[in-house]
Amino acid sequence: MTSVLLIAAACLLALFSTIGASLPYPILAPLFAAGTATDLNNFLGLPPKLLLGVALAINPLGMMLGSALLGPLSDRYGRRPVLLATALGGAAGHALAALALLAESYPLFLLARFGTGLFQGNGSVARALLADKLEGDLRIRAFSWLNGAFYMGWLAGPLMAGVTVGWGITVPFWVAVGMLSLMALLVALVLPREAPSTATTSWWHVARNQHSFDLLRYPEMRVLFIVQLAYTCGVTAFYEFYPLWLVEVAGYDARGIAWTTAGLCALMTVTSLVFAGGPASVAPLRRAAWYAFGVAGAVALVAAGNFWIGMGAIILFGIPNACYNAIMPGWCAERFGSYGQGAVMGLLSTIFCLANILMALAGSVLTLVDTRLVLLLGALLSAWAGWRLRGWSVRLAVPASNAEGKPVRSANS
Repeated sequence: MTSVLLIAAACLLALFSTIGASLPYPILAPLFAAGTATDLNNFLGLPPKLLLGVALAINPLGMMLGSALLGPLSDRYGRRPVLLATALGGAAGHALAALALLAESYPLFLLARFGTGLFQGNGSVARALLADKLEGDLRIRAFSWLNGAFYMGWLAGPLMAGVTVGWGITVPFWVAVGMLSLMALLVALVLPREAPSTATTSWWHVARNQHSFDLLRYPEMRVLFIVQLAYTCGVTAFYEFYPLWLVEVAGYDARGIAWTTAGLCALMTVTSLVFAGGPASVAPLRRAAWYAFGVAGAVALVAAGNFWIGMGAIILFGIPNACYNAIMPGWCAERFGSYGQGAVMGLLSTIFCLANILMALAGSVLTLVDTRLVLLLGALLSAWAGWRLRGWSVRLAVPASNAEGKPVRSANS
């Protein structure tokens, strides 16, 4: 498979997968913040905002487990079979979510969202697919294009939800089933079959002993984990709760949230495809630090500003976030590739999922007081991550082996 075809296939996989994942998000805030009580948003008489927080957290909980396992499993069994299985599993999860909404069953909806998240952890496999075959500036550029495809999915998914939800609350979920079925067909037709692995370990052995969290026994990977978790907590606080901010401040419905999200994702897509990931004289971690500060500033403006300042910050958030996400996966692939690209990319995805869970749970409590509190917390965490990245960049000016003697590939700090 040529580099062009490989990148195109990975980007299409990312696009279809993210469309399926992003379709429900404009629906959830109005569904749980609506004044009309239903069995879904009034389960056990609990506050709707608390139920929304749990519903937001359960999907990334599944993604966290999936990301930790799917990358290493693809190292063992190959990228193609894992991508095929996860596409079909994700389609089944969205179908179950649609049935749960029809039945107004909150427990069944949580089960469906968890299962869907479990299979959505396949983004790490797509990144590992590129990390396997590409090197240097082309690898970084390919990661930027892949991010652009992810953002385009976040653009197309909410728009599809806003357009189709008028035909019924379950229609966007059935659209997601169709998107993921197309993804499965794409995997089957485009990706070549891989040679059977000669390893004799079972999938359970891989899941138990070679998951992405196993990388945390290396000191430098623990630094990456802490810094990346802080940054992504800021990002996920923004993603998860700016729709609620729009509902409370401007009275937006699902369509209004969808169009706002479309503007944000359009800017991230253009930034990723045109500007991010290009060669630069400044060291990667130093650039990442400044982008983290930019993200922190945008999230803080949403929390502290009026409606128009907040709207501008929501859209402009996409520039530093897209640039940051173009740099870090490429830098990690270069520096930590000897650990297994699937495991490394899986850890990055797992961190993002863990951040989703932590901020959804924190937000479910803080929003009972004021939605702006969770946004301010996110801004502080991203700013702290930027400060730590600057310090790490100085310390890594001269690459070295890690403390346990495992070689680490050199890379600019």
